[in-house]
Amino acid sequence: MTPILVAEKVSKSFGDHTALRDISLEIPNNCIFGLLGPNGAGKTTLIRIINQITYPDTGQLFFNGEVLAPRHIAMIGYLPEERGLYKSMKVGEQALYLAQLKGLSKNDARKRLKYWFERLEIGDWWNKKIQELSKGMAQKIQFIVTVLHEPRLLIFDEPFSGFDPINANKIKEEILELKKKGTSIIFSTHRMESVEELCEYITLIHKSEKILDGKLWDIKKAHKNNIFKVGLQVNGQGKGLLEELEARFQISESVFDPVEKQLDFTLKLPSGDTSQVLSHLAERANLTRFEETIPSANDIFIQTIKAKGE
Repeated sequence: MTPILVAEKVSKSFGDHTALRDISLEIPNNCIFGLLGPNGAGKTTLIRIINQITYPDTGQLFFNGEVLAPRHIAMIGYLPEERGLYKSMKVGEQALYLAQLKGLSKNDARKRLKYWFERLEIGDWWNKKIQELSKGMAQKIQFIVTVLHEPRLLIFDEPFSGFDPINANKIKEEILELKKKGTSIIFSTHRMESVEELCEYITLIHKSEKILDGKLWDIKKAHKNNIFKVGLQVNGQGKGLLEELEARFQISESVFDPVEKQLDFTLKLPSGDTSQVLSHLAERANLTRFEETIPSANDIFIQTIKAKGE
């Protein structure tokens, strides 16, 4: 299947500052793609180029197999981190105005707004002014006008900012539902727990350059470091067994429960061969847990940035 978006060696500078340097990436159709990086990495510049707010100095972008062109703007929805609602306008009036800017007729816009206002339980907000709403309430309006024209590609920049946990979860469910219906989504955030929950693919940009990309699960497996969580049901003294194991293995975070006679610890192995270790442990106690730890997206983010000299 043709990717929804491809960037080939995209570079952009502003005066003496290089915002992007030879960025190439491929966003598959019908996926949630995490665009990650520290502040100032170049993410917003890339998003602005995709939205044709600005243009690359060199390189090219393709939308669904075609060279990115002004007509593709109607197929993209963008929720920026800095929101742009007019505070003195009424919610319904503003939503209708923005929907028509996206190419919807007034009649179609009303029908779709009715659906979304009911779905997000904000039907009684129609005649309120934006300035009367909390930040989270205004965020719901911004989300609706972003998705209302049913774009092929959605770009969310910190979409959960300003939401309480309940409403953040509601928006997360809506994002997953949009993906289920075939929408492709670029998801830019600093909240790594959201990346874990939502993203299938990620790209990490640092100091204007791409330093990591691919399927999130493949990246997590590639960053495994032979660390295991171990649990042992011991018959005798747990302390003595622990001292014996510490003399042989690299052990940390050890906890012994004398009532349950349960010894738990973290074990780091020098290689990936675990058979001898398992045999050794099983000879000394009843093995209740032996689980390899997979690094989190947050761990990978920090480790990869540090490896680049930060």
